[in-house]
Amino acid sequence: MLAVLLAVIAVATGSATPSAADLAQPAVVSENPVDYTPHVLDGTVWALAVVGRTVIAGGNFTRVSDSSGRTTYTRRNIFAFDLLDGTVRAFAPTLDGPVHALAAGPAGTVYAGGTFTTVNGIRQRGLTRLSLTGGRETEFRAAITYGDVRALTQRDGYLYAGGFFTTVSGVPRTALARLDAVTGAVDTGFDAQLSAPGFPRTFVESFDLSPDGRRLVTVGAIRRSGTAVRDQIAMFDVSGPGAQLTDWYTDAYTPPCAPDYDVYVRQVKFSPDGSYLVAVSTGGTSSPLKLCDAAARFQTSGPGPHAPVWVQHTGGNSLFAVAVTGATVYLGGHQLYLDNPYGHKVKYPGQKPVFTPGPGAVMRPGIGAVDPDTGRALPWNPTRARGNGVRAFVAVPQGLLVGSDTDELGHEYHGRLGLFPPL
Repeated sequence: MLAVLLAVIAVATGSATPSAADLAQPAVVSENPVDYTPHVLDGTVWALAVVGRTVIAGGNFTRVSDSSGRTTYTRRNIFAFDLLDGTVRAFAPTLDGPVHALAAGPAGTVYAGGTFTTVNGIRQRGLTRLSLTGGRETEFRAAITYGDVRALTQRDGYLYAGGFFTTVSGVPRTALARLDAVTGAVDTGFDAQLSAPGFPRTFVESFDLSPDGRRLVTVGAIRRSGTAVRDQIAMFDVSGPGAQLTDWYTDAYTPPCAPDYDVYVRQVKFSPDGSYLVAVSTGGTSSPLKLCDAAARFQTSGPGPHAPVWVQHTGGNSLFAVAVTGATVYLGGHQLYLDNPYGHKVKYPGQKPVFTPGPGAVMRPGIGAVDPDTGRALPWNPTRARGNGVRAFVAVPQGLLVGSDTDELGHEYHGRLGLFPPL
């Protein structure tokens, strides 16, 4: 009975073993965010992770407040709060640069990745593991030589790290590495051999592990894995000792978007059952024939090439974040509209862009949800102040956590953080 009780508590508070993909949820969440989450008062929340009932938020910011706004705390680039009541934790490590990635770690710890160079005054560039007291876990020694870390996840004794780097702890690894979860030692048998001929540099912007932990899908400035062509998205079998490129692929991201966007895929997530994935993109343009400024679903079974099952177009606004919960696909960015393949964005010199919605477009400013089977917009429309866009979603038993760069969510003041509870 005790084991059963502990398991129930673990699920209720999110303290189960860190998992891949998003948490399955039976229905769309409420449009009304809870009132108890704290506020980030400046900058952007780039990443969120949950360890037990503690939420860790990372980004580039300097101050946070409690939900009432009465108490303000100095928190540089990372802080933590209680998932169930919003209490700001004492957790306050000192990182001298932005945090772009977080992942729950073993034994009540959290990994952080970003552009920082020191942790609590000790030099450790781009990667660290922290206790929930804010201390640096000294046995974890991994560091990059330059660049940044943009994606992290931990599974089965390994930490996967992606970003813009060419070396981890002195071991050559371009944009993607697998490390020992405790010590940070580089897994020397794991090398995705990523490259990006024609791009200014090679980097991984986002990745996700399948729910069974056997497949890793990556997106970013990628054009090759070894000699095999993979335009902006590649899938690997990571169940063995190495990074085995699968024969799953798509050519959907080969066509260019606006000239300023060599790379335009921004985030990718598996479905809770692993049968499909959804990728979101920017691109600075709109076309019903391309995947610029759009979300797209791909089935994951079978060899490539894979065409999208559906494409959700914004009509020229970027999408940066996606969560796939089975019942719903949540999309975040700075979009005005969804269901807008024939919308247009026109930018005149010295003026803000003008957006003209196409037939059937629906307003979903900054955040929205679509049907996972059809890709069509659902009625869910809490709205948010658009800013640059949502950067992080995390589905938890308590609802959907959101991190962004603005302070209005669901028609209420919520400084760069929010939690939409279940209905």
